[in-house]
Formats: sequence, C-alpha cells, structure tokens
Amino acid sequence: MADGNKPRRRGGGRAGAAHRRGTAAIEQMPWRVPVNTDRPTEPLGADGVQAIHDGAMRILEEIGIEFLNEEALAIFKEAGCTVNGTNVRMGRDWVMEMLGHAPEQFDITPRNPDKKIAMGGKHILFGNVSSPPNYYDLEIGKKVSGSRAQCANLLRLTQYFNCIHFAGGYPVEPVDVHASVRHLDVVYDKMTLTDKVAHAYSLGKERVEDVMEMVKIAGGLSEEDFASKPHMYTNINSTSPLKHDVPMIDGCLRCVRRGQAVIVTPFTLAGAMAPVTMTGAVTLSIAEAISAIALFQYVRPGAPCVIGTFTSNVDMKSGAPAFGTPEYMRATQITGQMARFYGLPMRASGVCAANVPDGQAMWETSNSLWSAVQSGTNVVYHAAGWLEGGLIASPEKFVMDCEVIQMIQRYMEPQIVATGPNDIAIEAIKEVGPNGHFFGIEHTQKRYEEAFYQPFVSDWRNFEAWEAAGGIWTAERAHRTFKDIIAQFEEPPMGVAVKEELKDFVARRKAEGGAPTDF
Repeated sequence: MADGNKPRRRGGGRAGAAHRRGTAAIEQMPWRVPVNTDRPTEPLGADGVQAIHDGAMRILEEIGIEFLNEEALAIFKEAGCTVNGTNVRMGRDWVMEMLGHAPEQFDITPRNPDKKIAMGGKHILFGNVSSPPNYYDLEIGKKVSGSRAQCANLLRLTQYFNCIHFAGGYPVEPVDVHASVRHLDVVYDKMTLTDKVAHAYSLGKERVEDVMEMVKIAGGLSEEDFASKPHMYTNINSTSPLKHDVPMIDGCLRCVRRGQAVIVTPFTLAGAMAPVTMTGAVTLSIAEAISAIALFQYVRPGAPCVIGTFTSNVDMKSGAPAFGTPEYMRATQITGQMARFYGLPMRASGVCAANVPDGQAMWETSNSLWSAVQSGTNVVYHAAGWLEGGLIASPEKFVMDCEVIQMIQRYMEPQIVATGPNDIAIEAIKEVGPNGHFFGIEHTQKRYEEAFYQPFVSDWRNFEAWEAAGGIWTAERAHRTFKDIIAQFEEPPMGVAVKEELKDFVARRKAEGGAPTDF
C-alpha cells in the first residue's frame, strides 16, 4: 500500500491545469492500492459455511453443470469427471484438489508498471462501469445508445481518477462502431487513453487474441514476457442456472494458457435464475463459479483466478433486477466467507437500479460498495458510472461514485486510527482545557490541511451559502467536474513507434474482417 501520509496532488491529467473556475479540475488523493484492514463481516457461522459448501459440492456431484464448450468437455473427460452429453459431474475431492492450486493473491502489471495492482489478500481495487449499451448525461438529458466518443470520454475518466485501479470492459458499448471491429477501436482507445490494467471480452477467439496482442504491443512485451505473468484479465459470466457457454470458456482457456488472469462471475438473481432464498442463490453461484475455476486449474495449475459474485434479487412485483438491497449486501458478505474458505480472491460490484444520478442511485451504490468492503472483496467491478441495472453509463454518476470511493479509501488510511502520543493528544487537550477551543493551537495548525477528507463534489456549506453560490445540485456539480476533466485531460505517455504499431495492427485486423458476427 502506498504511504497514506503523502500530500495530496492534482489529478491524473495535467497537474495544476486551469479550468473554468480558475483551479485544477479537482484535488484528488494520490494513486494507491488500498488495503482493507477491517475484519470482514461474516453472517454465517462455521456450520453455515459448511452447509453452503456441501450444497455446492452436491450440485457438482449429483446435478452437474452444463458446459457447451466441446474442448472443455474433452478436458473434463481426461480429468476423470463424468461427462454425459454437455452435462459434467465432478467429485468434491477432485474439485478441492484443483482449487488448492489457485493462488490466493497475484499481481497484474499493465504497460505502466507504476499502475501494477495486487488481486487478493486484503487489497481492494475499484474499476469503471463496463458494458452498458446506453449513455446518459445532463447535457443530452435523455438515454441514448452509446458511441465511441462517449466511450472514450469514460475511459478518460477511468485514467484521470486515481481511485479507479483498472479499466474494465467498454465503459459504454459504442454501437456506432460495427461489432466486428468494435473491440479493435475500443482497445486502441483503452491502450492510448489509459495506462491501467485492461480487460478482454471472452466473446470469440478473435476478440481475446486481438486484445492479448494489443496488450503485448502497448507494453513492448515478447511472448515470453507476456506469458510469464499476468498483464491483463478477462471476466466471464455463467448462464445461470447451471450452464457455461462456448465463447466465454474458450476465452478463459486462451487466457490461462498464456498466463493471464480470469474472473468467473455467475449472474444469479434470486427468484429468477436462482432460488428465492439468498443462501440457495449463493450456493448455486458458488457451484457455477468453482466448476469453471477447477477446469482452469486442471489446464494450468496455479492459473490466476478470481471468484466473482453477482447475486442479488428481483423485484417480485415487476421481475426487474434490484441492486444495493439488503439481500444483495448479505449475499456479497456470505460469498466473501466462501471465497476465503476456498482460498480465492473475490470480485463484487458497485451497482444500483436507479435510472438517473439521483439519491436512489447513490444509496444503492453506496450499499453495494460498502458490502464489498465488509465482505473482504478484492476487485470491485462497475464501481463508478453504473445506472439502470447496468443498462446506462453516466459520467455524472462516475464522478459522484468516485467521491464515495475516495471516502472509502480515506476511511482505510492508517493515520485515522493511529494511537501515538501526538494522536491521542493529551498535551493539546491540557493546553485548551475546559474553556478554550482547538482551532488556533499549534497541534491543530500543524495538521489541519491533511487532518480530514476533502470532497470534490460534496458541498459542505450551509444552505444560505450554497443558495448564494447558485444552489447547484450534486449531479450538476458532477457534470461540471466531468467537463473540466475532459477539457484538461492529457493522454498518458506512449512512444510514437508503439502507437504506430498499434494503429498498424488495428488496420490489418480490420482488413482481415475483425471478428465474425451474426449480422
């Protein structure tokens, strides 16, 4: 973890650049990989953990998981599992042996080694919103299909904010770019606009292989260097209930064979694709996830794998997904217990069902983010910018979420709970006594600039001062901050020859047709 006592510095773009209000876009906390020192919240006793484990093992032994990928079926047969058509049943002893190979912690190193991240242990990482097909901001004022320009601006926010540690999938789906070449354009933007750890979609071999090649080019890596340790990752979802599809398993197999990280995240909605009971939904999710992780460990023992949770509930009145609910929080905490039981790093998400960046959006997202902290989550997907259950990406929501994430990071800094003589401050208390105040004393004057968290979106003035300054609501302040960041953003350094090689690769692959599509 970076030194929590370092002074603040300006944002991830041009430090100190002027903007419309005459200062930097924001003052933000420096880059660090936070360490979560809190004891995790554990709703289950030892008997409860064993009950979910036994339930997951019974699913794998008695019911089985459908694997539609023929290569995976052949591997399971070779491993001695029971394969009947696409149904795979596996014994618990074999599963636990395979999970025993998985590392509890590993690093991923992007093209900028200073942005290396640690997945596992007590580390907690936050990533941008990924994969919404639609976009909303206050200037447009309505929900629209995503574009490459909007996607690029969200990547700029991903790079700018030091509290965002990795670049997930497309921050918004650029539907104005044909699906056959979309990955080439967006990954080019991702490689040039960010220098953080990047993601590849496992949606056909071409997309995964192209991203791995582009990561190699951007990092100046030989194949040997690339395969020697993780430089990127993929994230897949099972098709709940009880199924893994063809392209996602294919993409993970390609990644693990070349030493890259995989995250397996079942999408289990209690009452719809999973039992209505939350422990039942978690049990199903665990079985689906570890069935795939066991496969990957058999193929490459020690492959860097993360178990993900996306277990929430549906609104039983409408059938719509609900997020940031009490049930979602408990499911995340329970999955954290199970991840520690299996010795695996864990992924959760920052999510909400709200349609605009309003109060509902923030309380639901805060619930989900804090449940990630409480559960001991290591990787928080969709931590900034998510709306409408993942169907909308919003730059205002991105900025507002980063305020919450920074507060979480500040909460974790060790100086807040330091107990040295100057922290307990007996001499200062003696100096002030019962009739004075602490504002002017030397103890305060030496510390006031760094004593407390300073927001960049929240407005702490009283009503009259806020009203006199224009009475600007939070989402509008976030919109202005978004515009300021984009106006002063500068790309992270990249050599001219490297950028040209990336351009040439994209042009060649486009000429070859990119990736096959259904349209």
